[in-house]
Amino acid sequence: MIEIAWSNFTPWSALAGGILVGIAAASFLLLNGRIAGISGILGGLLSPAKGDIAWRVAFLAGLIGAPAVWVLATELPPIEIEAGYPALIVAGLLVGIGTRYGSGCTSGHGVCGLSRLSLRSLAATMSFMAAGFVTVYVIRHLMGV
Repeated sequence: MIEIAWSNFTPWSALAGGILVGIAAASFLLLNGRIAGISGILGGLLSPAKGDIAWRVAFLAGLIGAPAVWVLATELPPIEIEAGYPALIVAGLLVGIGTRYGSGCTSGHGVCGLSRLSLRSLAATMSFMAAGFVTVYVIRHLMGV
């Protein structure tokens, strides 16, 4: 039987967050002509083109700095990670490899690509979701973790 932690069910804040992400992604595309895919933005810093560094650094600084600004208004929610460092390292490497093979990450495909009706992004997002479903099923139900 699946147990739902109703205290963690927060549809209004999730809706507000989704709307903000959508507005940010659309604004980024309309104002800059670029897709707000995090892996592409970060990857572009590894082999930067002239005049292409400042906006990437500003974007990433905003992602990192947002929690610091949030703390000024209220406390951050508690973060509980039930995996050890080896599992986190392997998971991070697998996500990085998948991002490279999939030509983008969940933010690029799932938010920006789907909003542009990209079939490639639809296939990638369906693959991300299927892999997540299978992983949770195997770890929780077959391995019993």
